[in-house]
Amino acid sequence: MERIASFTIDHLKLQAGLYVSRVDTCNGCAVTTFDMRITAPNREPVIDMPALHTIEHLAATYLRNSAIKDKVVYFGPMGCRTGCYLLLFGEWQSADIYDTVVATCDFILAYEGDIPGAAPEQCGNYSEQNLNMAKFYIQKYRDALVTHKRFSYPTQEDET
Repeated sequence: MERIASFTIDHLKLQAGLYVSRVDTCNGCAVTTFDMRITAPNREPVIDMPALHTIEHLAATYLRNSAIKDKVVYFGPMGCRTGCYLLLFGEWQSADIYDTVVATCDFILAYEGDIPGAAPEQCGNYSEQNLNMAKFYIQKYRDALVTHKRFSYPTQEDET
């Protein structure tokens, strides 16, 4: 079997950033998958589940109400719990959605109140939420995005 593309990225060098993971096309329709890497894999603790679940609910709500709402295919957590995937219709670059991702972070950081969709009839695990920890991780991610603007995966030559 072929190794999937995301397993070819050196996760020992990967830092918080906004990366184009892949662009897939089918019948002329392109979908861009963004790797919103929030923590440094294998070097920082993974995002705890209640915080990641809250990030998922808030970011998905914001994005599906944003200027790019008609382009959003999916937003959700990575299985490794070091970030999230954002899938958009079309061919995009990280710089194209940078402002939207920063605005998503700002929305989460300013959010107060009940988490959208966190009710038993709306979510399969509605009670596992943690807004304060979600804000902790998102503030860290936003700071890294603004400071470093990492848009390209590390190469063999890059320093850690």
